[in-house]
Amino acid sequence: MKEREENNTISLFPDEQKQLDKEWQKSIPAQVFLNYFFAINYHIKYFDAGGLDQLAFFKEVPAALSDQDVATVKQLLLKSWSTEYAMRATAELGDEAYIKNALHWTFPQAYYTVFAGLQAFLYTRQVKTTHEGMLMREAGRLVVKNAYPRAISFYAAGSYDDFSVRRLPLAHYKPGLQMAGKELEAQSQIGQFLRTTRRIKAKVVRQQVQSNQATAIRSSRTGEVLQKFGPQHWQQLTWRMGYTTIFDLLSRLRISSSHREIERFIQSGIDFKLFHESLLEIVSYLNGVHECYVAQAMGLEQYEAFIAELPLYLQQSFATDRLQNRVRPLLQNPSDMRMAA
Repeated sequence: MKEREENNTISLFPDEQKQLDKEWQKSIPAQVFLNYFFAINYHIKYFDAGGLDQLAFFKEVPAALSDQDVATVKQLLLKSWSTEYAMRATAELGDEAYIKNALHWTFPQAYYTVFAGLQAFLYTRQVKTTHEGMLMREAGRLVVKNAYPRAISFYAAGSYDDFSVRRLPLAHYKPGLQMAGKELEAQSQIGQFLRTTRRIKAKVVRQQVQSNQATAIRSSRTGEVLQKFGPQHWQQLTWRMGYTTIFDLLSRLRISSSHREIERFIQSGIDFKLFHESLLEIVSYLNGVHECYVAQAMGLEQYEAFIAELPLYLQQSFATDRLQNRVRPLLQNPSDMRMAA
């Protein structure tokens, strides 16, 4: 299927499916997408590389937050938790048919709950913009700078068709269609997901640059806007792309109900409950990482007081659970805590 951009939303099914037999085209692209997120979750669970307590970045003391900063961070966390709550509410219904037909909102919810948590974390590091592109670029920079546990510190870099995948030593193996049951399978699938996502990202950047007369790359011979790119032209765009990280992979979930792809996805025969569970576990892990950083910046006592005053629907919820099992142990006894999935 031809890749396309619609309302700044990327098609779910890129190059992976082009060589697949036509009779499988209804189900295999969806299965591949499920495999990708299952592989990420598998890698988070079983890649033993330590947690935040082992990172030099985490040990750096952040700048003190003003009262206004704290108020803003609290609002961002509430936004993140409310979105995660809605996503979890879908899962609690326990009806696979409902979960399948809820993909129109649960997919973007998985992205936006993490993105709001990311905003809260970056705000504590004095990154106070609301521009999504700038926030994603900063997130990429921090991934490369080892601000995240190694299980999610993988990324892709380089120009179009000259990509390199970092911190996934097994990513060069060709992935199969089976779900990951070994680390080799998980890393090969994540590597392919990074490459295809970066390829889409490069094409979007090219479209944006070439549609602007002030930024368009032109022919040195005719002065006309280039219609075809060679390697040297793609290289000129690399700096605009930043790094491709787990946050870019999650951004692939920002879909529109008008997309025909989501309808084909719903019609496929994949395990929708497993897909939802995989997304929830990834969301919980990433949100937990950001909550640890926020609690560190706010101070544990102030963070605990905030949790105690949450709205009724969030009382004694996943936010409290992560405070008890991740945030408090990490900040009280840093040497004893390793972030778990």
